Amino acid sequence: MISHRAIWVALDALAERHQLSTSGLAKLAGLDATAFNPSKRVSKDGRERWPSTESIAKVLEATNETFDSFLAGSVPYSQTAARASGQTVPLLGLAQAGSGGFFDSAGFPAGQGWDEVRFPGFSDGTAYALEVTGDSMQPLYRDGDVLIVSPTEQLRRGDRVVARTQEGEVMAKILHRRTEKQIELHSINPDHAPRIFKPEEIDWIARILWASQ
Repeated sequence: MISHRAIWVALDALAERHQLSTSGLAKLAGLDATAFNPSKRVSKDGRERWPSTESIAKVLEATNETFDSFLAGSVPYSQTAARASGQTVPLLGLAQAGSGGFFDSAGFPAGQGWDEVRFPGFSDGTAYALEVTGDSMQPLYRDGDVLIVSPTEQLRRGDRVVARTQEGEVMAKILHRRTEKQIELHSINPDHAPRIFKPEEIDWIARILWASQ
């Protein structure tokens, strides 16, 4: 079965293969430039929004791709045979995550430079690991802690998340509020004030599923 997450990942991957933004892909297919924007993927009340079959047909025609090649893009880098068994997940230092080239446009691991860490029994095939460096996330997360993060888990108020800004800042926060106009992140450390961003200022947000503590 094709999931809501998979179909949007496939569209993001299609745009990236053709060196386009999702807005550029939409315009190439003769659609409204905002048709595939992240804000259009979930309604205000949290209901999932799907791209229409007509829209998908138009982007496939515009890019000269088949439906099979489109669906192949719904399987991110992290879903390898090793991952399917739940034995390992890709690992990256949290500080490195702010650099370019480690994530695709949907927030999935990509490119070179990833290590692997054994994590038997974990079934989320899209999850990856980030290793905390420094003391900026104390008292909850300490230097050397490993965070298991999922870019596909639905986000809810109160979730612990890792967020990356468009400028490359990476932070572990608590998702306090997310609307079409702003994203409010509260700090794990009470000494730090909340951070408020416009949605376009955030590159990606992923939910923290587990931490080694």
